Amino acid sequence: MTSAPRGPGSGQTALVIGAGIGGLAAAVRLAQAGFAVTVLERQATPGGKMRCLPSDAGPVDAGPTVLTMRPIIDELFADVGEALDDHLTLHRQHLIARHFWPDGSCLDLYDRLALNLASIRRFAGNRAAQQFLAFSDRARVLFSSFNGPMMQTAAPSRLALALNCLRSPNLIARMAPFSSLATLLENSFDDPRLAQLFGRYATYVGGAPDQVPALLALIWQAELSGVWKIHGGMHHLARTLETLCIARGGQFVYNSHVSEITQTAGRATGVLLADGSRIKAGVVVFNGDPRALATGALGGQVTSIASQTRSVARSLSAQVWAFAARAEGPDLAHHNVFFRNSGQSEFDDLARGALVSDPTLYICAMDRGDTTPPPNVERFEIIANAPPLPAPDQEFAQCHTRTFQTLRRHGLSFDPEPGPEALTTPTGFDQLFPDSQGSLYGQSPHGLMAAFQRPTARTAVQGLYLAGGGAHPGAGVPMAILSARHAVEAILADPTLTSMSRRMATPGGMSTDSAPAEPAPSASSRS
Repeated sequence: MTSAPRGPGSGQTALVIGAGIGGLAAAVRLAQAGFAVTVLERQATPGGKMRCLPSDAGPVDAGPTVLTMRPIIDELFADVGEALDDHLTLHRQHLIARHFWPDGSCLDLYDRLALNLASIRRFAGNRAAQQFLAFSDRARVLFSSFNGPMMQTAAPSRLALALNCLRSPNLIARMAPFSSLATLLENSFDDPRLAQLFGRYATYVGGAPDQVPALLALIWQAELSGVWKIHGGMHHLARTLETLCIARGGQFVYNSHVSEITQTAGRATGVLLADGSRIKAGVVVFNGDPRALATGALGGQVTSIASQTRSVARSLSAQVWAFAARAEGPDLAHHNVFFRNSGQSEFDDLARGALVSDPTLYICAMDRGDTTPPPNVERFEIIANAPPLPAPDQEFAQCHTRTFQTLRRHGLSFDPEPGPEALTTPTGFDQLFPDSQGSLYGQSPHGLMAAFQRPTARTAVQGLYLAGGGAHPGAGVPMAILSARHAVEAILADPTLTSMSRRMATPGGMSTDSAPAEPAPSASSRS
């Protein structure tokens, strides 16, 4: 094991609670800065929501599958003296996604504007192509205008946002600040299928198109700028960051449950584990749903943090299938969406805690999208939106019927169809990620000011910082990595940072080796 580099954190100890992508990105940055880093993870493997399940064809991703904004990931590797391409093989998806409708129509979207114009012209005519061009221009301007003052900054300011708008008078009109994404799209496209397609971007942050701000149209620019597939699966990114952290002296303790974050005189001092062990540290990074802090799941001393999460609405959850099978039917790309006839009624049902019998379904065909033909038995992840708890969970048979009967109506079938071990429901996600209520994206993104209401990296407790999709700037792999950067920058700028203790070991010792390669089963398969 390589000793930790010397740097501004030399002699300091840091604990990272949670080995999700935000926790991993924070841990490797801190280790590079010289901190003695220990990562505590309640599951048996790294990744958090970037998880996988076993299958006869190998590990199947059961979490995020869409990788955009690659410069953020390249920056993370460069900041720790590495090159992304030296560790992972990424395949750019020139075909971004293939979209299907019940009437048999199909639309491919690409990472080239000219190809998209031709594709949409064939799909819906010349007027639709021109409307798409105008929408793409809007998305480009919005992305370039808000990437810096919103996503890249550690604590977005309403004043800074207002000044940004004043410097670009046309920006306010492009924002459509008093419109939802659904309203913007209805006004942008005559063809309701195109409004339905781009409205799906609301679900990327766990929202409904009629409730999230029109500003989220900028997500299209993020996809147009590049969508990437990691060879072997997204979970390899988590393993790679774990390896890089260990090489810099970081330690990982799996199957480790933190019951309390301790503090003295308003400063975090470490953690208490469920087995009674105490670990002291000068810095604590929490990579979990901030609601767990507010509800007291990590002790009564930190309930003031993210207190709004106790009362605000939660984002969407999902029913997620991860399995291997032979597919028969329409030709699939790496990313695929099977729409229903009416998009808004599905979100109306979700808002009242119900599920429709024929949901919109996203399918990632993991073994497609690179230079090799897919094997006979392929790995698939299927996602259907679902409300968070306390909506009643559906039985396996109901989940199975609504997913695979819907796909059969599109002409797509799988042999064999997966069993209960392949399914994770909102109840399962709540067990995997305590006090999340099964929500996959934290607090609701609904409303124009939602982006300003997320907890930021710096908390009111000195020495305690937040990282992950539940903190600013929000959900998604690039955003979680940005949250980790914000947390580490805040740590390094903390003038009161002192070494609270030397590295301490829990009973049985700290693990400095990679965890077993086999992924832990989903919570739903253990219930």
